[in-house]
Amino acid sequence: MTEEVFLSKVKVHEGIINKILYLYVDSNEDRRDMYQEIVLQAWKSVERFRGDSQFSTWLYRISLNTVMTFIRKEGRLKKESLDTELPITMAVKEQSDRSMKLMFAIKQLNDIDKSIITLHLDDYGNDEIAEILGISKNNVAVKIHRIKEELKKKMKG
Repeated sequence: MTEEVFLSKVKVHEGIINKILYLYVDSNEDRRDMYQEIVLQAWKSVERFRGDSQFSTWLYRISLNTVMTFIRKEGRLKKESLDTELPITMAVKEQSDRSMKLMFAIKQLNDIDKSIITLHLDDYGNDEIAEILGISKNNVAVKIHRIKEELKKKMKG
């Protein structure tokens, strides 16, 4: 894949990267840095992309793995208080109040639950979610049910 084709595909699917960054990274500066790191990691891995899955699924996995690795190994992401107004992207600003409440509730989940529900809301099937996260399909189904119940409680409160 040429650099031009790669960059055009990333541009088409950059919403995936931005969504992950919104959920896991609070600082705008860290978001910019992580965006560049995700694109770099994807470029380094593009030769291994065999086309067995959609490019978007592959990019989602690269993005999530890059952010999670950074959080675990470096621990450099600055966390802002959830009580303050969080910086939000233009796409998020256009969403309804209910959508904002849902995103805020999802942001409060643990990392694996955030990943599962975000993939589910993006219409990935349980098989794809299991593949991306390296867990069983049955575990995905159980977790989705529990996460939905937790989110319902958070949305009422």
